[in-house]
Amino acid sequence: MTSEAASGGTGGTGGEREARVARAPHAARLVGVSKRFGQGGRIGPVSLDLPCGSTTVLLGSSGSGKTTLLRFLNGLVTPDEGTVEVLGERLAPQRLAGLRRRIGYVIQEGGLFPHLTVRDNATLLARQLGRPPDATFARLEELAALARVDHALFSRLPHELSGGQRQRVALVRALMESPELLLLDEPLGALDPLVRRGLREDLRGVVRALGITVVLVTHDLVEASFFADEVVLLHDGRVVQRGTIQALEEAPATPFVEEFFRAQSGIGAGRGAT
Repeated sequence: MTSEAASGGTGGTGGEREARVARAPHAARLVGVSKRFGQGGRIGPVSLDLPCGSTTVLLGSSGSGKTTLLRFLNGLVTPDEGTVEVLGERLAPQRLAGLRRRIGYVIQEGGLFPHLTVRDNATLLARQLGRPPDATFARLEELAALARVDHALFSRLPHELSGGQRQRVALVRALMESPELLLLDEPLGALDPLVRRGLREDLRGVVRALGITVVLVTHDLVEASFFADEVVLLHDGRVVQRGTIQALEEAPATPFVEEFFRAQSGIGAGRGAT
């Protein structure tokens, strides 16, 4: 990363970011958070510490609460009870705008604006914040190379891209402002297996190259085993067990954990890919 690009984001210089991390031992914390939904649905209470520089995977079947927990972290959903701390600050309405500039967010299928080109999608926030055009384009080219987005795609619209290309552009957009925390909500879920495998490998390479904290949501044990330093397995809105994939498989805390691992027989393929 060029020094100009590294200092251009709202995260500040590398030294400033390191100082903030030193003051906050965890990138984020959920403390007793819970949320009630219609028809008697409920998430929590959940308490989690998410270590700086690690990749934590929120794992579970559909409806287990993993996406809601992710959305707590960027203020898209507010818990009824409990507190959310992100990058050393307690999440509050008056702080959301500033904190979100320090958080990258990628959803399934990318969420690109259909009327904007790849270049304009990726640089939207930088342009809104008045970043210098030369530094912005240098940062775009740097990240595009890292995420394997061909320069020839910069002038295309999202509908002219493949699913994998859209996800790569969404990743570049999420990383433009040098975030300290990257949230990934099933970013590979809508892709065919071959594209998914290639993008999975590249995504892990990007995360390792940048050394940022990642929280990834998936229901796929193979995917979790590929990315996770630690997994948090959820069921019916609660954490049933957390630890390494190996620890959960070898010492399941509940019958549900054992059954979840048994049902997903592809875990061996995931380990082989690492």
